[in-house]
Amino acid sequence: MGILALISLLSLFSGATRAVHPAQHISHSAILPHAEFAIPFTAKRPRRESKKHALRGLRGIYSKLRTNTVALDGGAFDTEYLVNITIGGKNFQVIMDTGSSDTWVVHTNFTCFDLSGNSIPAAACEFGPAQFDPADSLTFQLFPNVTFFVRYGSGESLSGPAGFDTVTVGELSVSKQEIGIPNHNAFLGDGVSEGVFGLAFPELTSVWNTTTAQNASGSNHILYNPFFLNAIQQNKIQNFFSISLNRPTFNQQAHDPFDPHLGFLAFGGSVPIPITDTAVTVPIQRYAANAAHIFVPSDAANATFTWYTVDIDSYTFPGSSTVPTTNNNTILDTGTTLNWVPTAVAVAYNAQFSPPATLDSDLGVYVVDCNATAPPFSVVLGGTSFAVDPRDQIVPQANHKDVDGNTICVSGTQDEGLDVPGNIFTLGDVFLHNVVVTYNPVDDEVTVAQRPHY
Repeated sequence: MGILALISLLSLFSGATRAVHPAQHISHSAILPHAEFAIPFTAKRPRRESKKHALRGLRGIYSKLRTNTVALDGGAFDTEYLVNITIGGKNFQVIMDTGSSDTWVVHTNFTCFDLSGNSIPAAACEFGPAQFDPADSLTFQLFPNVTFFVRYGSGESLSGPAGFDTVTVGELSVSKQEIGIPNHNAFLGDGVSEGVFGLAFPELTSVWNTTTAQNASGSNHILYNPFFLNAIQQNKIQNFFSISLNRPTFNQQAHDPFDPHLGFLAFGGSVPIPITDTAVTVPIQRYAANAAHIFVPSDAANATFTWYTVDIDSYTFPGSSTVPTTNNNTILDTGTTLNWVPTAVAVAYNAQFSPPATLDSDLGVYVVDCNATAPPFSVVLGGTSFAVDPRDQIVPQANHKDVDGNTICVSGTQDEGLDVPGNIFTLGDVFLHNVVVTYNPVDDEVTVAQRPHY
């Protein structure tokens, strides 16, 4: 969630398993029906014959939503996408995140800490106004003698009780959904969101059979089904969900903390957004520890699904033919703003801006002139090329100014390090603005479709 916010607990997950068995895959195009439940959300943060006609009906038109549509607010200057959920009858705005798995909302009685573990005023965590009091929910059940504990790659961490309650998104309700209610929180909030709505796999859930967060380990990890898998298990939905993230304007990113109606989350089918004929379905990778005890993509019998991670055939841009661009360890993550790619790709691509982007030693990212010309950039998945609009490659930072008070802009494609075992890369919102992605965590595949220019 957010820039560089990858879950960093892989070392705890050794030996964990998931009940859903892996599917056999080839790259192909998939045809998806209209969604059974479609929820618009606000910016911040071989072809199956039975489905052909349904997808044709989606191309080039906006379809009327079949059931419920919920308008939402968002914030953080479009660095995250928010979805409205209801838990125990109370509404919350939470970050919609395909890069994590838990649904959590902040506890009414919480203590705030800085990233060094020092207690600070509660307001410093900058949660939104809604908080969860288990005593106020008639449907809440405490999960005794366990701890909810999650740590993000950004250094943020949260811990507290876990329990079960009815969670509703639009008109889709899941009863007895396991949730976290953290009350010891080192969190860098946005003043709007009150939690996270995770849509990845059970391996990334964060409940532990211990009453002390410090004792969380792979030996006491209690896996559970996230919201969407429970909805499938309760026979309430088909086994895929679809997401479109609309591109905010430059001025919105630079000046507006709230931008309504900037995307859709659709359960059970495809979002009502035009797409082109450029589409492909590719398998999701499984992970297992190698001989050096590093988690890497694997087809081993004990490998498990973790993120929506895919093979990248290549990145194409001016000069890309001179650098290695193939990568097999890249997450499609709505909770990450920028693209984080191997060093060779980032260095070569950022040199092609006019004027070139420069690596800022203080910020640790490539900074670019806000009026620069961004070079073309495409991602090749399953033999199919998906173009990224140059407008997505210059990202203003509303909270960062230069010495003259001008907004600083960063490149949309950043350096995540060397392409070595154990390093994980991300295609975030910069890429996702340009496509519709349908995630199928049961058949273990994702479908990516190019959007028309907008």
